[in-house]
Amino acid sequence: MYRESRPVAAVAGVVESVWTGLVGCRRPLRVFPDGCVDLVWDGTVLAAVTTVRGVLRHELPSVVWTAGLRLRCGVGGAVLGLPMTELSAGATPLRDLWAAQARRAESELAGCGTPGEARSVLEALVAERLRDVEVDGLSIAAARALSAPGARTDRVAARLGVSERGLRRHVRHDVGVGPKALQRVLRFHGFLKRVEAVARDQASLADVAADVGYADQSHLGRECRRLSGASPGALVRSWTGRNVPD
Repeated sequence: MYRESRPVAAVAGVVESVWTGLVGCRRPLRVFPDGCVDLVWDGTVLAAVTTVRGVLRHELPSVVWTAGLRLRCGVGGAVLGLPMTELSAGATPLRDLWAAQARRAESELAGCGTPGEARSVLEALVAERLRDVEVDGLSIAAARALSAPGARTDRVAARLGVSERGLRRHVRHDVGVGPKALQRVLRFHGFLKRVEAVARDQASLADVAADVGYADQSHLGRECRRLSGASPGALVRSWTGRNVPD
C-alpha cells in the first residue's frame, strides 16, 4: 500500500508530496524514473533516492511502514547542496550529505510512533534546509515546460531567457541529466499516469502514446523498455493481470 498527501505550506514550493508506504514483509520494489528526489525513512536510515537515469530495483525492509517526501523535479541540486550529477543512482544516506543535521533527523524519526509523525519530521527538516539554501526556480520551470508534449529544448530555453547551454547547465545541476534526457523521463512518466486508463479500457496504447508526445506506439515501446525494463503491455498487465498486447 502506498498513500500520498499534500505537504504543509511551508515546504509546498519544493515538495511535491509526502507519502507513507505500508510494507509488512521484506519484498523487492521497482521504482520508475520521474526526475524527482525522494527523502525516505525506512525505519533505520534516512536516504535520498534518485531514479532519473532508469528503473531502480529496491529491496524494501521488513517493517510495518516507511515514510518519505518527494522533492519537486528541478530542486534536488539546490536542496541537497550538490550537483545531482555527483549523486549515484539509487539510495544515498542523507548523513553522507548533511552530516549532523541528518543524524539528528534520524534520531527524531526513530522515535516516531506513526507515519504522520515521521512525515512531519521530514517536512521540518526540509523547512530548516530552506533557510540556508536558495532554490533556483529556472530548473522547476524548465521541468514543467519540458513535460509538455512536443516541447523543444531550444524554445524552452528562449522562453526562460537563457541559452541552450545555460539551460543544460541548470538542469544537469538540479536534476542530474540534460534537458533532452529529462524530457524523455517526463514523457515516460506521463505514460505511467495513463496506464490505469488503458487497463480500464478507457484508452488504447496508441492513443496514449500520441497524447503524451510519442511519435507512435513503437516509439513508446522502445522508450518504455529502455526506462523500465518492460514493455507497455507488460506494465498494463501488471496493473490488471489480464492479457494486453504490446
